Amino acid sequence: QLSNKRKTLPSDGEATDLHEDEFTVRIQPPGAESFDLQVSGQMSVSELHQVLMDHELTCHHSCFSLQLGGAVLDSAAKLGSIQGIQEGALIRVVEDSYLVRDVRVHLRHVRNRLRSLDPAGRSLSYLSLFTRAHQESDSMEKGSVSRSPPFYILPGCKERRLTPLQPIRDDWKPLQCLRVLNISSWNPPPGNRKLHGDLMYISILTMEERELSITCCTRGFYLNQSTAFNFNPKPAAPKILCHSLVDLLSQLSPSFRKNFAALQKRRVYQHPYECIRAPVQVCAWAAPPGDHSLDCVTSEETDGQVTNRLGLMVTLTFVQIRDWNEELQRSRELPRASLLERRHRDRRLFRINSDFVAAAAQGAVSMTEGNVMPLNPGEPPHLHVSVWNNLFFSQGFDMSDHYAPVGGDAAAHAYASVDTEGLHTLGTAVVDYRGVRVTAQTVVPGLLEKNLEQIVYGSNDNGKTVFTHPRFLELLGESSKSLRIQPHQVLDHSDSPVELRSAVSTVGIFGSDGRPYILDLLRTFPPDLNFLVSAEAQQEVPAACRSFGFPQRHRHGLASLRPQLVEAFVQHRWMKTCFFVVFFRSELFAKMASDDLGHQFATEKPEEPQRAAEQNRRNIFWKACENVGSMSDSHFDIRFNPDVCFPGVRFPSECLPDVQKQRRLLWEAAAFLLSNQIPALRDCLDHKAVPMDGATLTSVIHQRGVNVRYLGAVLKELDEMEEREKLSHVQRISISEVITRSAKHIFRTYMKDVEPAAFSAAVSHFLNCLLSSSSAPVPDSCSDELPSRRRSRRRRTQSDRANFPTSSLWAKLTSDDLWSRIKTEAEDYYHYTFKRCICVCVAELKKHNLQKISLLREMSIKTGIQLQLREYMFECRHKPAFSEDDVVNIFPVVKHLKPTSTDAAGLVQQAQLAAQRGFLRAGLDLLGQALTLFSSVCGILHEDVSKCLRLLGRLRYTLGENDDALILQEKAALISERIQGTDHPQTVQDYTHLALYFFAGGRLSTSLQLLYRARYLTLLIIGEDHPQIALLDTMLGLVLHALMENELSLKFLQNALTLTSKYHGAKSLKHAHSHHVLAIVYEIKGELQLALNHEKEAHILYKNQLGESSDSTKESSEYLQRLTDQGAILQRAVRHIAQLGAKPVLFFWQLPNHPVILHQLNLTCGITFIPPR
Repeated sequence: QLSNKRKTLPSDGEATDLHEDEFTVRIQPPGAESFDLQVSGQMSVSELHQVLMDHELTCHHSCFSLQLGGAVLDSAAKLGSIQGIQEGALIRVVEDSYLVRDVRVHLRHVRNRLRSLDPAGRSLSYLSLFTRAHQESDSMEKGSVSRSPPFYILPGCKERRLTPLQPIRDDWKPLQCLRVLNISSWNPPPGNRKLHGDLMYISILTMEERELSITCCTRGFYLNQSTAFNFNPKPAAPKILCHSLVDLLSQLSPSFRKNFAALQKRRVYQHPYECIRAPVQVCAWAAPPGDHSLDCVTSEETDGQVTNRLGLMVTLTFVQIRDWNEELQRSRELPRASLLERRHRDRRLFRINSDFVAAAAQGAVSMTEGNVMPLNPGEPPHLHVSVWNNLFFSQGFDMSDHYAPVGGDAAAHAYASVDTEGLHTLGTAVVDYRGVRVTAQTVVPGLLEKNLEQIVYGSNDNGKTVFTHPRFLELLGESSKSLRIQPHQVLDHSDSPVELRSAVSTVGIFGSDGRPYILDLLRTFPPDLNFLVSAEAQQEVPAACRSFGFPQRHRHGLASLRPQLVEAFVQHRWMKTCFFVVFFRSELFAKMASDDLGHQFATEKPEEPQRAAEQNRRNIFWKACENVGSMSDSHFDIRFNPDVCFPGVRFPSECLPDVQKQRRLLWEAAAFLLSNQIPALRDCLDHKAVPMDGATLTSVIHQRGVNVRYLGAVLKELDEMEEREKLSHVQRISISEVITRSAKHIFRTYMKDVEPAAFSAAVSHFLNCLLSSSSAPVPDSCSDELPSRRRSRRRRTQSDRANFPTSSLWAKLTSDDLWSRIKTEAEDYYHYTFKRCICVCVAELKKHNLQKISLLREMSIKTGIQLQLREYMFECRHKPAFSEDDVVNIFPVVKHLKPTSTDAAGLVQQAQLAAQRGFLRAGLDLLGQALTLFSSVCGILHEDVSKCLRLLGRLRYTLGENDDALILQEKAALISERIQGTDHPQTVQDYTHLALYFFAGGRLSTSLQLLYRARYLTLLIIGEDHPQIALLDTMLGLVLHALMENELSLKFLQNALTLTSKYHGAKSLKHAHSHHVLAIVYEIKGELQLALNHEKEAHILYKNQLGESSDSTKESSEYLQRLTDQGAILQRAVRHIAQLGAKPVLFFWQLPNHPVILHQLNLTCGITFIPPR
């Protein structure tokens, strides 16, 4: 809503140019056959170079140039701008001479290829394990393959297994090509060898246990005669020179040649989306134990960057420092007039932002671990600032969520989202690592220089001295409209009025590059008066706020309203304005009728009634705007003054009435949040939004403009709802979120006192206090502790053994202490009071039906903890659940801006509107254009690409094009797994819809396995008491019914009936559908009486909800009559047999009908087929 979206969609001509921009060229690699490759005119030559490095036919090359007609192509040029490149053009891959940097790039590339199938260190995907492994069983006869699920998936099972989260994949089994690939100790080459072209030496140990010493020269790689203790750079037999290290090793080692070929085949067998590197890697919160191996490339990259005493990074020759700020600002200054220009600009911004986020995370980790010298070493550690890799790092000294997306982080990116031309902001990322919050920003050119003119706009001393500048007033004028910021005046240090168009704390400076920059954007959005307690505020508090117990004192003064809340409030005020206009106009007409003004107008001149009517119209609109708080009398314009409640800011006397008006407007916005937006969570009753974990719940409340700190108010509203039973899953997730977020706050403070050698012991002890049922969890002694050299183990006293680590402050934490602090934190920060004192965590968790495995997942994701993938015994009272060996790693948790294509986002919205109106083909065309734009800007692995594929698959399925829908949905599921996580709720949704498409395609066994996987993930995330389980169990029951597993089918369908009654209501259509499905299964099973009973219940519900004339009621009535007739026939046959003593007659019941079951599955998933227009 804050982004500068285009008011019009791309024209038909621009969309046509977008598709015509793609063409096919022919690539001629050295010594191999040519092949075709589809490219885009906007693709640069360097991007084509990277594509060829990943292609299976040219993957062993990295140092080459591309030539067209004998001319070398410029790496920065766009393919579309090069003369001669057209459909069918031949581009030759020509090997180039190596430099030292090229050799290191080649080694890194070879290392990546050898480890391309290693799951460690990359985003995971397991979809192909279920779609390919069961492809053969789909073609086998029904009943020949076991359809039973694992016991921990069955309804009613309370055991939650963790190890199935990452099943074993055969194609991930290690396929070792080399034992060791390392940089030789003979480096660097001596001067005389440099004159012969030697660049580097590497040592290799092959699978045949043969030691090889390889020389990297300008022409390629060859085997030399050096050994570990004898340097002899002369070529050894066989004297072979290869431009690629892979080609050389293939000739020297038969095992390498065989295994590398097998490795390439495995890569070809994998889905392409499994091999592409994700822009941002998703680290799993649980990982199997892995072996650490030699890695020369990572070692060189780690050693290649050191820091000097000033904290500036000193770089060796092969590492290049990037000017992040210059790259970012130049990308923002690119032209944006046409669609192709905007696509190029958006792509540049996305890629630079992805690289910046990776560098920010790496720098924050280095800073936290003490590997970067601060610029102010004399200050306390929490005030340290550092410069690393041209990035500026500072710690979030207040442990509260200053920079959380509810306030500061969103504000930090607000102006970047508005994207005002000429106004520059810094690249910003917030990193949480080991309990420390670090803010990373690009460096303003010249900011660290003393001779640079400092602040020219705003104030950096809480309003004591305030500056303004006409250039910034001009630039902020446009953005203030989008951000709903009211231009206002404040008094400076000399009591002179100063005009501002932003918060007073927002400062503007001119960098040494001449660009205007704005900084310190924390107070961009309006303050939230519900969390600002002051003496004068008590008289202004609306009744809606007081009913919820507000205002409440918050931990910091940065509480602000979300932009979604601001837009919803403005929309609400616009509707109110329209109401007032109608009301005042009706009053005016009534007055005119009573005063007989019509006769008076008739006696006056013709122009006077027109002027009077126009004046009346203006007066009506002026009164309406005045009633809703508009800052303009002539038009509707709601804006907020962010400095109204800022301490230390003084306003001119003539502005005080307007300041009071702004205070009232802020209170009305705060009351609107409580009285309108929080009750709007009733939308979850329609199950349009079904949160499954903390992340999805946060997304739901954020969409309504509700901050996470209102969780206490949300829970209070849920308690008072009549339908609270139907929203019990939302209440349960909210309580879980309060507990885990409070525990995260405590974890930050807890980790501050931990020495580096005890990190794993401290983390495991914290988790034991949080989740273990052990009566008194005691931290393990450090397994790496070494005994003193002067004191034998026998002579060490008990106090000496207990000195480490139990003497540390963190080791004194107990379970009761932790849960007592969680209770206090929940009251102070989220204003939620647990009804009973939390003395033991088990009682509170059982009371709210919370799973410990779900809390562990939430806690690990929020703090970046990675645990060993094994089964944890939470209920064991004799042994703690966690040990220090269970803590595998701690990853940085990064919050950052996610740029995308605004043109493509507009196309998606239009496509959804077209589909809702029945124009499905038009929706497909629009989604195809959006998918092309998103893929070009963000790459394949992106949330927006997954969304487009998901919508395209749904439309294709609705149109009956199931094969295309299956391919599209499979891609969407793969992307969700890799960029959001294998156990993310969106992954569960994608698995569910993919199972439906597989069933429609006749692959029943694959559909069943996907549903089993989706149910397992849902059980792990939230447990069995959830609406998603009702949907999955209904689908599982129908699929099992189609496979003639009726006994197993009934288990799932009966559980679905119970959950449907709870979450949808016993009188809902969903409940009627559950009864109908059970009747179908019981009929096939031969239990006609049970089938008849369930169908009677369904018929009553359909009749009461839809009426006698509805299609559902008629179908139920016909089916009920058929069941009645079958029952009557059966009873007559039984009586006839009993009377005459005849032989029993076998009744053959009808087999499951695939179209009928598919129709029921579609109804379960909410898919209705409508005729396309």
